[in-house]
Amino acid sequence: MTTTTQHLPARAAQERPVGARVHATLILSVICVSYFMVILDNSIVFTALPQIRSAMGFSETSLSWITNAYVLVFGGLLLLGARAGDLFGHRRVFVFSLVVFSLTSLLVGAAPTQWWLITARGLQGVGAAVLAPSALSLLTRSFAEGRARNRAMAAYSAVAGLGAAFGLVVGGLVAELISWRAGFFLNVPVGAVMIVLALRFLPESERRPGRFDIAGAVLATLGSTAVVLGIVDAADFGWRAPWTLVPLVTGALMLGLFVAVEGRAAQPIVPLRLFARRERSGAYLARMLYMGAMMGFFFFTAQFVQSVYHWTPLQAGLAFLPMTLVNFVFAVQVPRILDCAPRPLVLLTGVVLTAVGMAWLSRLDLHTPYLTGVVLPMVLIGAGQGLTLAPLTSSGVDGVAPADAGAGSGLVNTVHQIGSALSLSVLTAVAASVSTGHTPADIAARSGTALTGSAVLLALAAVTVLALIVPARATRNERTL
Repeated sequence: MTTTTQHLPARAAQERPVGARVHATLILSVICVSYFMVILDNSIVFTALPQIRSAMGFSETSLSWITNAYVLVFGGLLLLGARAGDLFGHRRVFVFSLVVFSLTSLLVGAAPTQWWLITARGLQGVGAAVLAPSALSLLTRSFAEGRARNRAMAAYSAVAGLGAAFGLVVGGLVAELISWRAGFFLNVPVGAVMIVLALRFLPESERRPGRFDIAGAVLATLGSTAVVLGIVDAADFGWRAPWTLVPLVTGALMLGLFVAVEGRAAQPIVPLRLFARRERSGAYLARMLYMGAMMGFFFFTAQFVQSVYHWTPLQAGLAFLPMTLVNFVFAVQVPRILDCAPRPLVLLTGVVLTAVGMAWLSRLDLHTPYLTGVVLPMVLIGAGQGLTLAPLTSSGVDGVAPADAGAGSGLVNTVHQIGSALSLSVLTAVAASVSTGHTPADIAARSGTALTGSAVLLALAAVTVLALIVPARATRNERTL
């Protein structure tokens, strides 16, 4: 009896870490799969855009609203969604968002008209806006800062990169074999499974007293939407037309008023103190530029390979596999790389690699060969994205006080989505200034111009990392010595 008793603590000590690892893996899996659905739906329509355009009669500029309706509502309401997690508990809000996202995905798949499709995509963005910050908040609360969080963040960031690329493959596969609608119907059973697992395994966070900053949320959403509307209208009416200037000016005024409101609000959705640290501010700006460039890459490259190479949606989706595979390989190695190299150096390397690949890809035209003109640049872009997203996300959330965890997570996702929508609108307007036709030559010309714009955005992101993140991290390291 004594011998058995003496060995019980040792046996328990051995079992507890195993159970803890399994539980942590389950938590990370639920968070990543759910976030994967959100990111997947950012890109799942890209390979189906020619099919949707033909079936529903979209113009070249209005086609971008299938993406922008989602990312604008997603980005505009993210901050309110993050606040909801602080007030009502992140797990409770996370489960609610899965229900909304699954049901609205059903509406997207059933859309019979343009207005239904765009409206349903906007409603889908509401669910995504609540889900994404809750997922990141649950992750940061479940994994302590350091190696454990670095590994969890690498998985989360890999999902962000792989979701965008894998969405192209899934979108192409279902568009060719069944219908573009089937990709959205898939969210319903997956969402149901995630709801059950979330209720079983995710920890509930403490609910904090407070109220919603409705004025801030409305101004942020309407302001960013008005700016995007003005940029899109510029492609059709010109930059000096009233239809362009009125929404641009209105949006700028609303965003300026938003900053003023947040400075005075007792419980703002964006506490301005989040911008006090130079590294975080640099991470927000760099993320806007980087994700805007990547959104343009997916949007235009997917159309290029279908229209110029005359590939099917499935072939177009598979065309991105080289990037996806390289992205995955580098993303899973990021924790080990960060053990050996400073985070800013890894981040800068990733951004520069992406910029070089994008500049190479932007040279495409009617006669560009797939292997040397598309695959090799994609390899660089995939390697760059695999190195970039995890350190960029960590720089955006490190050092945020527990009371601001929801707002901090929401802001990271907000700049991600708003940057994507604004940049795609700019790139679409610039590309439309070159050509608005539907011939392969027209689409090749628009794609090359837009991808050149993406390369410029990435160059600006690299400058941001050099000017803000690298010196801020160096200063911080000196203070800790």
